[in-house]
Amino acid sequence: MQLRLENFTKKFDNLTVIDQLNLTVESGEMMALLGPSGCGKSTTLFTICGIHRMNGGTLHFGDRDVSNLPSQQRNVGVVFQNYALYPHMNIRDNIAFPLRVQKLDNATIAKKVAEIAELVHIPELLDRKPAQLSGGQQQRVALARALVRKPDVLLLDEPLANLDAKLRLEMRSEIRRIQLETGITAILVTHDQVEAMSMCDRIALMKGGKIVQLSEPDQMYNDPVDTFVAGFLGNPPISFLDAQVNADVFQVGPSQITIADSLRAKVNGAVKLGIRPEYFGPQFGTGITGKISFVETQGREDLYNVTLPDGSVLRSIQAAGPRLKLGDSVNWGISHDHALAFTPDGARI
Repeated sequence: MQLRLENFTKKFDNLTVIDQLNLTVESGEMMALLGPSGCGKSTTLFTICGIHRMNGGTLHFGDRDVSNLPSQQRNVGVVFQNYALYPHMNIRDNIAFPLRVQKLDNATIAKKVAEIAELVHIPELLDRKPAQLSGGQQQRVALARALVRKPDVLLLDEPLANLDAKLRLEMRSEIRRIQLETGITAILVTHDQVEAMSMCDRIALMKGGKIVQLSEPDQMYNDPVDTFVAGFLGNPPISFLDAQVNADVFQVGPSQITIADSLRAKVNGAVKLGIRPEYFGPQFGTGITGKISFVETQGREDLYNVTLPDGSVLRSIQAAGPRLKLGDSVNWGISHDHALAFTPDGARI
């Protein structure tokens, strides 16, 4: 089921939080609404499911205009951050609740509950109460309840926020598996870039109630439209350096970085360079001198901050090996083909 928001506007009293936003989620696609707190992603989700009313624009599920329909008539499944399970009901009854609202017969309900429980791998939990389940198990129940009545669209509002790191990793792959197996159109709201990049076909990165960039995860990471996008994606984050174009090099203090052929005709004067940690290190030669100002060990790799003579900081990610210490001097290079150039006000060059 294709979902379309056209010129969507949302106000709270006299404050316009979203102004004429346009978004299309294709049938069977999983789309992430990604961005910092207050950017409008949850407001958009709550409008799609009918919790908020639109102040302007239209919402379409396929050819059907659902802009003014109440939430119960939109056929959406919603999984909230806190799961919202009924504590007095067992898991079987929690999952069956939407079907009982539809007044289906008991045999049909039992069949559908058994099928969805198998899909989300919880058939042995049906007779337990929510309080007897782990966070990951409760999340599976919430998914099953949202999917059991075969909604046109699945909406996920920060569904992994309450899970520990190991469970988040497991549930990322599980939610994606279930979405692919069912073929349902899904929207994931998250502030976690790893969730968005690992689970979704495309990402709509939002800021101030607007979509700054809409693209596939790899494209957004490698080809950001501005410094906000470049800085939001990536862990460890990208480093930015103030540079001056000097003939065929970027001059960064006493250091020089060769300008890639693809950029040479586009840059002039003052620029801001974006260098991702995987493109700065000894494997790229020499030319950038500085001192190790931070070390973080992550088992198979080490993360370093290198402070340059002008006070700028570059980050580097290196395979674990002989470890450098705080204060050590380094002379490392940059992969100039992967240096991103921006105007001083942040627009991509």
